[in-house]
Amino acid sequence: MRWGIAATAAAAAVGTGAAVLVIGRRASERMVRPAAGVRERTGPVLVQSLGAGRVTLTRGPESERPGRWAVEWGEDGHAVVEEVLHADERGVTRRLVRADHGTLTPGTEVRLSPRVYLGDPSAALGLPFADTAVEGELGAMPAWRLAGKRGTWVILVHGPDDDRRQALPVLPELRRLELPALVVTYRGDAGAPASPDGLGHFGETEWRDVEAAVRTALDAGAGRVVLYGWSLGATMALQTAARSDLSPAISSLVLDSPVLDWPATARRDAARAGFRGAAAELGALAAQGRTGVDLADFARLAEGTDLRVPTLVLHGPDDPVAPFAAAERLARSRPDVVNLRPFPGGGHAALWNTDPDRYAETLRRWLTPFC
Repeated sequence: MRWGIAATAAAAAVGTGAAVLVIGRRASERMVRPAAGVRERTGPVLVQSLGAGRVTLTRGPESERPGRWAVEWGEDGHAVVEEVLHADERGVTRRLVRADHGTLTPGTEVRLSPRVYLGDPSAALGLPFADTAVEGELGAMPAWRLAGKRGTWVILVHGPDDDRRQALPVLPELRRLELPALVVTYRGDAGAPASPDGLGHFGETEWRDVEAAVRTALDAGAGRVVLYGWSLGATMALQTAARSDLSPAISSLVLDSPVLDWPATARRDAARAGFRGAAAELGALAAQGRTGVDLADFARLAEGTDLRVPTLVLHGPDDPVAPFAAAERLARSRPDVVNLRPFPGGGHAALWNTDPDRYAETLRRWLTPFC
C-alpha cells in the first residue's frame, strides 16, 4: 500500500498523461529487458605500475575491495587479482594471479568485475561436462550437465544480468562433494526461447523453466534436488519451491542475494539506469504494469509463508540492488528453516568474490547433509 501511494505521488510530481507514461516506460526498460551476460561493472580505474605477480591501481572503493576480482579492459582484456598487498594515498597494489587475454600496461583504464572465470566448465576449470538442454513449455533451453555420484542434484539458476558463467565459481565445490549439477538457462537467455512478449517477468513466468529443469533432473535419475540461485534466479528458486507440483523433490534452497523486496529493488534498478526520485518510482510502477508482477505473491514469498525446506541465504549488508533488510526479515520470520549468512563488502550477487574460501566452506557445510 505504501509503495502504491508513493508511486501516485511520483506521478503527481512529474506530471500527467503522456509525459508520465513516457518517463515511466523509459525508466522501466532496464528492468523488463535485462542484458543477459552484461553485468554492471565498476570503473574506471587506472593501472599505475606492474611488477612480478603484482599490479598497482589507482586508489578507490573498487580497487580496495577484498577478495578475488577480474580486471577487464578494452574489448576482451581480462586478468585476475587477489589480496591487497599494499595501499597508500598513491595507489593500491594487489596480487596479480593471471592475465588471460590482452596485455596490461601502465596507464591502461580498467574495470573491476566479478567474472573471474571465462568460458564453459572445461575451459574455465578443467571440469568435464556435457552440453544438454531442458525442455520447457516454450522449447529447449541450453544447459550444462556435470556428473556426480550422489543421488541429489544441484540445479543452478543465474541472475537476469548474467548468464550460466555466474555458476562457475561454485562448481569445484560441487565436484568435491560428488554432487551432479545442472546449470540452466531460461526464457530470454541466449540460445533459449524468447519470452512471448519479449520481456522479463521477474520470475513470474520464468520459474516454470526452473520447474522444467527439476523435471529433467528427476527423469535422469535424481532422487532429490537442491535449487541454487543468484539475484532473481534465487527468487525463481523460491517461486518454484512454493508453486511447483514437483516441490516434494526439492530438499533445500541456496539463495545468493535474493530479490525479496521487489518495489525497493525496482526503484534501485531504475536509479542505476540514471533515473532518480519520482522518475524511479514511475519506472517501478511501469515495470509492474508491463510485466504483471504480483506484488502480493512477492510479499508472501518474502515472508517465507510457503517455505518448507532448509534454506541458506547468502547476502551482502551493503547490497546496492536487493536490500539486506528483506533477507533479515525472512530469517526472523522463519528461523526454523532459514539460515542467513552475511558477506560484508560484497556487491549484488558477487559474494563469492569477497571471500572465496569462506563462501566455499559455507557451501560445503550446508550441502554435506544433503549429499
